[in-house]
Amino acid sequence: MKYSDLGFCKFLSFPLCLLSSLFLGVSLHAADPVSLKLEIGRALDKGVAWLNGEQNATSGNWGVAEYPALTGLALRAMLGHPDPSVVGKFSKNQKAGFDFILSKVQSDGGIYGKGLASYNTSICMLALLQSKDPSYEQVVRNARKFLINQQSDFDKKGVADNVFDGGVGYGSRWAHSDLSNTHLAMEALFYANKSLKSKEGDELDLDWDAAIAFVQKCQNLPGSNNEKWVSGHKDDRGGFVYFPGSSMAGERKGKDGSIALRSYGSMSYAGLLSFIYAEMKENDPRLVAVRDWLRAHYTIKENPGMGEQGLYYYYHTMAKALSLSGMKEIKDGEGKMRDWRKELAFELLNQQDPKGFWMNENGRWWERDPILVTAYALLSLERVYYSL
Repeated sequence: MKYSDLGFCKFLSFPLCLLSSLFLGVSLHAADPVSLKLEIGRALDKGVAWLNGEQNATSGNWGVAEYPALTGLALRAMLGHPDPSVVGKFSKNQKAGFDFILSKVQSDGGIYGKGLASYNTSICMLALLQSKDPSYEQVVRNARKFLINQQSDFDKKGVADNVFDGGVGYGSRWAHSDLSNTHLAMEALFYANKSLKSKEGDELDLDWDAAIAFVQKCQNLPGSNNEKWVSGHKDDRGGFVYFPGSSMAGERKGKDGSIALRSYGSMSYAGLLSFIYAEMKENDPRLVAVRDWLRAHYTIKENPGMGEQGLYYYYHTMAKALSLSGMKEIKDGEGKMRDWRKELAFELLNQQDPKGFWMNENGRWWERDPILVTAYALLSLERVYYSL
C-alpha cells in the first residue's frame, strides 16, 4: 500500500490550490517568513513533549479511554511534527498509542469504545493512514467499509427524502446526521480512497452526491436549500449550521414572525471542507457562497457566531480549509488583506501555556480538555508551518 503524506497540501493528487482563486485578494508570492517557522517549531517541540508526558503509561491512550479519537488526534499531531528526529524520539509512545487504537477495533470494522462510533472511527482511521504503516491496511479497509455504511438513508418506499439522508451522524444515540461528523467521514474516506490501491471487493463507496446533498441542506443559501429555516440575511447567507433545522448559533426572527437559523464559523469551514473533499467545481455557486461568507466574517479572535465556544475546533477547520485551498492571504469583510497564517500562528503562540499545552477557558465541546485542545492547536500550527 502506498501511503502519502496526509497532513498537508503536497499530498493531494489534484489541484486543490485552484480553489484559492475563489477567495478575492489572494497573494501567492509573499516572502517566506523563516523566523515564524522557527517560532512555530519551538511551540511544536513543547506541545509534542507535553502530549507525550500525558500518555497513559499502562494502556497507551491519551485522554478518556472510551474515546480513542483523542488518542488518534494526539498521534496525528505528533506525526505531523516537521522534524523527523522529534517524531523518532517518541516512537515508543506512538507504538503504544497505535496498539491502543488497534485494541478498539470492533467486529463491525469500526474503531470506537462505548459510543460515538463514526466520530472515533474517522479520526482513528486518519491516524492509521498518516502512520504509513502497511500492517494497518486491512484495519483501514474495514474501517472504510464501516464509515460508508454509516451514511444515512432513511428513505422508505413512497416517502419523500429525509433531510438527513446522505449525511453521517455520531453513530450512537444521536441517530441523525450532522455536518461535523459528515465532513470528518468525508475527510477520512477521501484520503483512504487516494491512498489505498484498488482491491477486489472495494466496489462499495460513499454516495458522494448524496453526501453533498446533505451538506447543501446545512447551508444558508436560498435557491439551493429550500428548507423553511434557511436565512437569506446578509450575515447568514452562504454560511452553515450544524444540521438541517438546528444551529448552535441560535435563531434569527423575521419581521413576519418567521424563524431562520444563524450561520457560524466552525461549521462554515466544515462545509467548505466537505466541498473540497467532494472535489466540487471551483465555480459552483454553493462553494462561492461559503467562500463569500467566510471572507466577510474572517477573524481569529473568536469562532464567528459562537464567541469562545469551539474556538480551537474552529482554528483546526480554518487551517485545514485555507491551507488546502492554497491560501496565503484573504481579503476580509472590510476589504483589508489579511495573512491568516501569521495571524493564526501568533494567536496560538500567545495562547500556549509555558508547560506546552493549550486549553480553552470555555468548556463547550470538551475544550477544557487540554489533550484535545493541544492536539487541535498543534495540528493547526503544522498546517501553517507546511504552507509557509
